Amino acid sequence: MRRRLSTVATQSALIAITLVTLTPFAWMVSASLMHTGEAMTLPIPLLPAAATLDQYRDLFARLALGPALRSSLIIAFLSTLLSLGFNSAAGYAFAKLRFPGRDRVLAALLAMLVIPGQVGMLPLFLLLRSVHLVNTIWGVILPSMAGVFGIFMVRQYALSIPDELLDAARVDGASEWRIYRSIVLPLLRPILATLAVFTFMSSWNDFLWPLIVLTDDRHYTLPVALANLLGEHAQDTELMMAGSVLTVLPVLLLFAVLQRQYITGITAGGIKE
Repeated sequence: MRRRLSTVATQSALIAITLVTLTPFAWMVSASLMHTGEAMTLPIPLLPAAATLDQYRDLFARLALGPALRSSLIIAFLSTLLSLGFNSAAGYAFAKLRFPGRDRVLAALLAMLVIPGQVGMLPLFLLLRSVHLVNTIWGVILPSMAGVFGIFMVRQYALSIPDELLDAARVDGASEWRIYRSIVLPLLRPILATLAVFTFMSSWNDFLWPLIVLTDDRHYTLPVALANLLGEHAQDTELMMAGSVLTVLPVLLLFAVLQRQYITGITAGGIKE
């Protein structure tokens, strides 16, 4: 009886936490379907009196957010794809390959985790300006191609790959590239799915770096473009909610597709050498 009560109490608490967490998102979607000014009436309506897509039409027709959405998709997709390639290769190398200074280089990389990313933005901006990449999409993408956190995640997971499996492939004459492509990458699939969600979400939601690098509004990403809209349409709550839904939706879709692999990767236990 006591165990049953404990289970009921735990489940009730989890349901309550879930409802509290989902309520703002649910109201954001509901408000985006309301007519202009409806969300600010009192008492605040939970559902639209008559659902409409006018706010979404205004975003693309009147406010021309199409280019910003396209830029965000291109930047987030390429950043995620390149990040998976570089981080998986580097993580595997630090986990399974022997080369001079490996442990020292890894220690130096991990020490960089304590340095705030904002500290390196000025020298990075100056470097990109010297190679004429300011106000280009590649200026936003290149800094996210490889990250210490991603390398560390892949390395920790790659430590679980049996050395005997790799040695057997080498004995059979497989090259290191063939081993990485045919053996290592399939085994790293769960952690790569987790890293893909993290990278896409970080790149998609990034505001500060695109704001610094991109000076032409034709290249603005969606968060930067929406921030500019906020100054012009601060009282248009429904329009802002529609823009917010656009920023959240791609991440939710990606998570839904990779959910199974993501959970497998994120719950993988720590691997000790």
